[in-house]
Amino acid sequence: MPLKLSNTYLSLGRAFSQQSLPTPVRKPELLLWNEPLAKQLAIEVDAQQENEQLALYFSGNELVEGSQPVAQAYSGHQFGQFNPQLGDGRAHLLGDITDTKGKQWDIQLKGSGVSAFSRQGDGRCALGPALREFIMSEAMHALGVPTTRCLAVVATGEAVYREQPLPGAVVTRVAASHIRVGTFQYFSARRDTASLIQLTRYAIERHFPDILPEKPAQNITQDNKPDERELSAKQVVDFVSAVLNKQLTLVLSWLRVGFIHGVMNTDNTAISGETIDYGPCAMMNHYHGDTVFSSIDRRGRYAFGKQAGIMQWNMARFAECLIPVIEKCLVDEGAELTDSDDEHSEAIALLEPLLVQFSEQFKVGYLAMMAKKIGIAIPQESDVTLINDLLELMQRDGRDYTGTFTSLNNNLTAQNVNELLHKKDTADESADTDDWLSWTARWYARIGDDIAGAKVLMGKSNPLVIPRNHHVERVLKTTQESGNLTALQQFLAVLRQPYVNLVETVNYQDAPADGDINYHTFCGT
Repeated sequence: MPLKLSNTYLSLGRAFSQQSLPTPVRKPELLLWNEPLAKQLAIEVDAQQENEQLALYFSGNELVEGSQPVAQAYSGHQFGQFNPQLGDGRAHLLGDITDTKGKQWDIQLKGSGVSAFSRQGDGRCALGPALREFIMSEAMHALGVPTTRCLAVVATGEAVYREQPLPGAVVTRVAASHIRVGTFQYFSARRDTASLIQLTRYAIERHFPDILPEKPAQNITQDNKPDERELSAKQVVDFVSAVLNKQLTLVLSWLRVGFIHGVMNTDNTAISGETIDYGPCAMMNHYHGDTVFSSIDRRGRYAFGKQAGIMQWNMARFAECLIPVIEKCLVDEGAELTDSDDEHSEAIALLEPLLVQFSEQFKVGYLAMMAKKIGIAIPQESDVTLINDLLELMQRDGRDYTGTFTSLNNNLTAQNVNELLHKKDTADESADTDDWLSWTARWYARIGDDIAGAKVLMGKSNPLVIPRNHHVERVLKTTQESGNLTALQQFLAVLRQPYVNLVETVNYQDAPADGDINYHTFCGT
């Protein structure tokens, strides 16, 4: 089995993580293995022949060659309240691996036992949340949303005690990295500028290497030491800008497919711009900007329509952490920081425009994204009203978000356009009281003659199927009660091709009969 890991994060030093071994489990059994992801990571194994060894590796009972497990340290704002001491309380970073394209990925076990950051928790994960993360992350990947992914789910043969005994599992998460906004907050809260600089340099090298000049001969992959090149203030500002752009793309992707994260704490905001932590997430059914499903989000802080604003808030917290780094760079570059009533004014002057720009870029990006959902490639300012009017009608009438856009695409035909526009031209306008008919006529007129192009654009922007909450819950219930993975595998086969109308697609397109009115999601801890 050609599987070998390194751990460049460990090389940052003791301040960044605690070396910690996973806690062995009683009876590891491989339940799910992500073969396409394994091939991408150049892990060539026959899961059928080697599943026992895979179960040992990805339960934590045995270490992969080169693995030096650590629990990462971080802080975080949780529902707006800052907690200076969080960290991996039930996860172990086994190390990193390089894929077939030379990109570096973290391999992390979740539910693998206690660490120094466990805060009296048991360090374990129940089977249901592990399967949920596998389903949701694979669905999001197929939908074109930046996301962490799951390589494996291993049953532990042990019970996890929450409100009742539940079967336990360990899930293997693959991520571009597990560096979070909360990682920067951890060192910022401790006024540890030296570690902030070290973390910033490592994060740039890992995620945005183009920001740095050409590397020296000895580099991090050869001697396993962090990059020692000096940072400039401009490079740090460019880093913040790059992270903001990643988050912008992420939130727009969520809004495009109707995803509600449910727990957008800063410790769940990865600087790589990947979706991370699928605990209380859900998909929107009936369109409403205030839609919330998370049982712990009692005030709707992370509602569907608030996600862009929260991400901007999280990015402001991220930028704050880099103020001392920028100031140190400015001083090293010979700048004399002025005495001012506004503390850190020079650094703030460099960062503040980026946060303002985030808001403006979101408006532009949101218009472009929503315009594509209704078949408009190059939006105009007037399309804002057209889009907002559609969303108001959907919210007023409780229309299904995914189903509405699918229906619009299906009904966009030359015959329908000609008939409706002709009717609109000849009818008495005062007699037209159908708001939907009126909106559709405006939309048809906006599409014009490029019906074929509009349909192609809509087909790429609007999935035919999403991991609807009631189907996710049904599959999880069936799998846990029967121990049979057939229903889950059938579901995954459709979710992995969300823009293709398979024979089985129709089985998962229906909206819930109760409109998800009583549906709630829960954190897995």
